[in-house]
Amino acid sequence: MRAKLGIAPIAWWNDDLAELSDDVSLDECLRQASVAGFTGMETGRRFPMDMAELGPVLDRHGISVCGGWFSGLLLDGDIEAEKDRIAQQMQFFIAAGAPCIVYGETARSIQGLRDAPLATKPKLSEAEMAAYGRRISDFADWCAAQGMPIAYHHHMAAAVETEAELDLLMKHSSVPLLFDAGHMAFAGGDVMRVIENHHGRITHVHTKDIRRAVVEGLDRARESFLDAVIKGAFTVPGDGDLDFEAIVKALARHGYEGWFVIEAEQDPVANPPQEMARKGYQELMRVMGAAGYEVVS
Repeated sequence: MRAKLGIAPIAWWNDDLAELSDDVSLDECLRQASVAGFTGMETGRRFPMDMAELGPVLDRHGISVCGGWFSGLLLDGDIEAEKDRIAQQMQFFIAAGAPCIVYGETARSIQGLRDAPLATKPKLSEAEMAAYGRRISDFADWCAAQGMPIAYHHHMAAAVETEAELDLLMKHSSVPLLFDAGHMAFAGGDVMRVIENHHGRITHVHTKDIRRAVVEGLDRARESFLDAVIKGAFTVPGDGDLDFEAIVKALARHGYEGWFVIEAEQDPVANPPQEMARKGYQELMRVMGAAGYEVVS
């Protein structure tokens, strides 16, 4: 089985917290990722949405676009409006040969609000989740028909955060799933059970690790998702507390092939991005070998 290893630029420049950003150019970010061993990078705020401009920079470092975030509003919005909103990114990703667009539902989400405690996240009834599931399924089907599939990112502080919420979304939709071990562990879910229950829907993987002591020490009635990021809740595989050998072996057992992307937002001063990238890459290569993957570019 084959796997590809990518990384997200959020380790270098945080899109929600500008103060958690390294003062490096796009070219230097890609250089550091390439030196660490990665052959893919998800997009971020310093990426031009034009392959005529971006392509030569990617080629210089042997990097391809392996995904990127879209802030969806379908929970409260209109599907035709969302089609218009995603159109430019879709055309860019098709030109870039990206595997998918990462769909993050930001309607009602508190993930970007520093003063919104984790406990105040939005919650949906099963009837609301079923209605949302129908809309997101129709939207996902349309995106795939245009030539660029989406992968749904369950996310802390959003409407689909917990294992139970993800189970409901999977029950009431046909949307492809982005599995993020760090977000599921932070939400209190059983990451191995999620793989067992939903492996047939997983089309993209984020290998985000957590520092369990930080996560368990949070006051969720007072502290926000961004507070948790600042405190160091997330890190790269090999630097946190999740068992990525077990996680990757489970994905391999169920036949997952595709991208494994490190997406670990943290303070770049306390956790230098290039050093973290190297550490994460080394751990992923170790567990990929243990799971029987051939890592390809």
